[in-house]
Amino acid sequence: MSQLNPAHIASLLELLNQSPYSRLLSMEITAMGPGHALVAAALGEKHRNTFGGLHGGVHASVIETAAYWALYCDLPEDAGMVTLDLAVTDLAPAKNGELRAEARRIKAGRTICLAEVTVTDATGKLLAHGTSKLMVTPGLQSVRQSVAAMGREPLPPKFLDS
Repeated sequence: MSQLNPAHIASLLELLNQSPYSRLLSMEITAMGPGHALVAAALGEKHRNTFGGLHGGVHASVIETAAYWALYCDLPEDAGMVTLDLAVTDLAPAKNGELRAEARRIKAGRTICLAEVTVTDATGKLLAHGTSKLMVTPGLQSVRQSVAAMGREPLPPKFLDS
C-alpha cells in the first residue's frame, strides 16, 4: 500500500473541520489514518430535541463522519464514496459535554467498504454503536474534485509516492 502523505491529512483535517456542517454540530475530526478515525463533538443545547434529549441525528452524523474518514485512507486518490447504509443503535442518553466517535475499518473492498463506530462520552460510557456501508465511486466525488469545485487551492498529494 502507498504511504499516506501527512501534509495531505493535516490539510484535509483543517478543511473538513471548517465545514459549515461540522461547525453547526460542534464536531471535529481529530484523527484519521488507514482503517481508523476519531471524531469529537462538544454537546450543548443546540443538540437537544424538543423533549430535552440528544437528537438522534447527532449520533448518526458523528457515526457516518467517522466511518467515512476511517475508510478514506484506503482509497486511491481519485476515488470517492457514497453511503449505502447507515445503522445506528442508541444505547444510552448523552449529557452535555464531549462525545467521541471512534471508527475502525471492517472491510475495504474495491467496490464496497464497511466500518464500525462506537460513540462514548467523556467517561468512556458507551452511548451508541453504528455501522456504515459505503460504495467506492472511482472518479466521482473524490476529495480532489470536491476541493476544486469549491474553488480552493489543491491539497498536497494524498500519497508520498504520487
